[in-house]
Amino acid sequence: MALSTAFTKLFGVQHPIALAPMGGSAGGALAAAVSRGGGLGLLGAGGGEADWLARQLPIVAGAGKPWGVGFLSWATSVDAVEQALEHNPRAVMLSFGDPSPFVERVREAGVAVIIQVTDVEEARQAVDLGADVIVAQGTESGGHGARQGRSTLPFVPVVVDLAEPVPVLAAGGIADGRGVAAALALGAAGALIGTRFQATTEALVDPSIAKALVQGSGEDTERSSILDIARSSRWPSKYTARTLGHPYLDQWRGREAELAENPAARLAYQADVARGDVPPLPVWASEAIDLITDLPLAADLVATLAAEAGDALARARGH
Repeated sequence: MALSTAFTKLFGVQHPIALAPMGGSAGGALAAAVSRGGGLGLLGAGGGEADWLARQLPIVAGAGKPWGVGFLSWATSVDAVEQALEHNPRAVMLSFGDPSPFVERVREAGVAVIIQVTDVEEARQAVDLGADVIVAQGTESGGHGARQGRSTLPFVPVVVDLAEPVPVLAAGGIADGRGVAAALALGAAGALIGTRFQATTEALVDPSIAKALVQGSGEDTERSSILDIARSSRWPSKYTARTLGHPYLDQWRGREAELAENPAARLAYQADVARGDVPPLPVWASEAIDLITDLPLAADLVATLAAEAGDALARARGH
């Protein structure tokens, strides 16, 4: 069953599914595969490191399908956005922080602006800035999200009503076609999916991370600022990260301020990573990882998600 929505019509894609532009794992190969599968592949550009973009942009742009690129608003620069625009993406997604410095330049290039929001205030700003698509991210999501946000189920309809007629994508805790169907039932025009696509053949992740995602449980995930502090990350304090369990979470839980004021502890973290006592990177993971049981090709996964969503909606209608 074809699932045509305002999102699929806007970008000329087959399925209402977008790849979350996960920094470090959503590289050119993964984004291109999602686009070839009929979704919208979004390259995870993060802060916009020029050499990385120079390697990855031609890969996704060469797929010959609609694609886009995502940046961290708090970390990127106009130069990085300009570098991406040179490759003619269909969309630029801006997440976490103030997107306003970049919106007009993207719009001038004739490229759609996608803005991810984690609370109602951010959603109102996205509407005021004239976003072409808004992503409503719930706290179930893997990786970074709002410290004091809402769950996907109650948050998405609020943003849908606030943003109408702007298409909204649901994000957070969606890892199979039933989740995509739920997003559509909530009034969203599709789903932005991250952790499920991390566990695919094309994702730029270490095999140990892929294995952890397949074996992990949602009960093993935790949203915290501890690993950002230990890693001396510059992420704004408004946003915490959901990860699988980690020794430093157990060691410093409830003592975040103490960790932040303890340079020796942060040096110890670096030493533990160097010795291999802790993983080199946190395992970003959503609460839905119980639904991840394999490492498929990303294009095949897009088709599977779309088919499962169609079946779920048919069942809901009693067909």
